[in-house]
Amino acid sequence: MNLHEYQAKELLKRYHVPVQNGIVCTTVQEVEAAYKEISAYTKSRFVVAKAQVHAGGRGKGTFKEVPEQHGVQVVKSEETAINVAKNMFGNTLVTIQTGEQGKVVSKIFMADDAYYEGASEVKEFYLSILLDRQTKRYVFMYSTEGGMNIEDVAHDTPEKIFKEWIEPGNPLHPFQARKIAFNLGLSGEAFKNCVKFVTNLYNAFSGLDCDMLEINPLFKTSDNKIIAVDCKMNLEDNALIRHAELAALRDKAEEDPTEVEASESNLNYVKLDGNVGCMVNGAGLAMATMDMIKLSGGEPANFLDVGGGANATTVEAGFRLILKDPNVKAILVNIFGGIVRCDRVAQGVVDAYNAIGEIKVPVIVRLQGTNAEAAKELIEKSGLKVQSAILLSEAAELVNKAVA
Repeated sequence: MNLHEYQAKELLKRYHVPVQNGIVCTTVQEVEAAYKEISAYTKSRFVVAKAQVHAGGRGKGTFKEVPEQHGVQVVKSEETAINVAKNMFGNTLVTIQTGEQGKVVSKIFMADDAYYEGASEVKEFYLSILLDRQTKRYVFMYSTEGGMNIEDVAHDTPEKIFKEWIEPGNPLHPFQARKIAFNLGLSGEAFKNCVKFVTNLYNAFSGLDCDMLEINPLFKTSDNKIIAVDCKMNLEDNALIRHAELAALRDKAEEDPTEVEASESNLNYVKLDGNVGCMVNGAGLAMATMDMIKLSGGEPANFLDVGGGANATTVEAGFRLILKDPNVKAILVNIFGGIVRCDRVAQGVVDAYNAIGEIKVPVIVRLQGTNAEAAKELIEKSGLKVQSAILLSEAAELVNKAVA
């Protein structure tokens, strides 16, 4: 589950991780009031307006409706604050991570100025924690080259990216925290503050069951404080049972509507860019099915796992999801009857077909396993325009004809 910057920062505060403070706003009036409040108590030169969307690259991103407006902007007056708010609210921010469709902005985080007195002495770093699947350990990735161009740093000068691994279940050892601070070139009070920062950050990462936690930039202020100026946090969905209060932070408006609908129907669905919709029971079979679709000349339009207990309700929900994609030219239902009986799934297909009405694209149903022959007979006698198959090769041939 992805979080907004302002949500992630509030969670970090629980673990005593210093962050750039601010006020989240949902209206132009709130932005104006936030600017006045922050300017008054910080006596800073400016406030930073940050569009809140689930995507990186906001600083370089621009709005479709107002191309000159970026997703992050320095604000130095009430008038500018109002104009920026009007340019952001309700408009579509396009960044390197959103794709051309962009994301509509409904919240702005008005943040403190981290560049207070002695701006020439500040430094920006990059720091993240994530799972290294190759080593099966968590890894700190960090660099002295923080800021908006960290992707270019990783590509052009990979030697500037440092790594420190931690065994899952273990704490970050003091010597590891000191090593990170040393490699960032810090000394004195800044070194001590960095050691505390990375230690508490790892405590937050493990305590909140994060998948990924990225601080960019990690900031050294002119008075040697170490703070998180930006924060990107992903929580592990399967661990939310341990954090019931965090589930309420989910912003469904930031997610693909079809994937939200799928989750509410207990379906595992991921939209893809192809032309063959597929409905399968089991993640492994779903992956094999997508391979088969490609080998037959098509491109999978989705990953859809209806689970081991497929029935008429889940099959109907699956059909409705697939049919929302205008690119789908054919649908392949590939079910292995192990726990579930094929004839029950076949009846579910028939019931779903009748409930939805006419389906204008070819539907190929491949059922194998318990009662497969009975399932095929049931579909063939249903009178519906459904093509049945038992062998995978049969299904592949039918898919090939459908998309040719």
